[in-house]
Amino acid sequence: MADPMEVLEFWLHEIGPKGWYAGGDAIDTVCRDRFGDLWQAAHDGGLEHWVDGTVGTLAYLIVTDQFPRNIHRDSPLAFATDARARDAARKAVAMGWDMKAPEPERQFFYMPFEHSEDPKDQELSVAYLTERLSSEPDKALHARAHQEVIRRYGRFPTRNAALGRVSSPEEQAYLDTGGYGALVERLKT
Repeated sequence: MADPMEVLEFWLHEIGPKGWYAGGDAIDTVCRDRFGDLWQAAHDGGLEHWVDGTVGTLAYLIVTDQFPRNIHRDSPLAFATDARARDAARKAVAMGWDMKAPEPERQFFYMPFEHSEDPKDQELSVAYLTERLSSEPDKALHARAHQEVIRRYGRFPTRNAALGRVSSPEEQAYLDTGGYGALVERLKT
């Protein structure tokens, strides 16, 4: 099974900033093949000891917040370790471990809040990505967009199909008119 350094080497260097949000079958497959067992261990509570300092916690957050969105795309399991990721992120921020990570890697300490459907977590996401990642203003824009979706709908409509939720007419209209991408473009103006 992989260790924290292997996770960080893969995500930060092999995949890197150009691939972090690209998605697609190739990235999904390599995440699943190389780290599916590691994600399962985290899901089962077997990696909690990683949450002890900047390096281990950063790797843990990638395993619990980023990898599942690739490994389990379009499945409820894509969100199954979100609560573990938020708990680790809260501890990291409280301990100041996030600020010991360089930018842009630091963003992964805040992504669990951005991925949450809780408005209070969305507030944290906007604050952290604005104040603690100032060299990446685009990240704060995306945090505000996520917050706006939660403000409007109380959840992320893009997850409805994967989670077996029925979209309201308003959510369906949002999805049919460009969804998140269209919202980001409106917020840029």
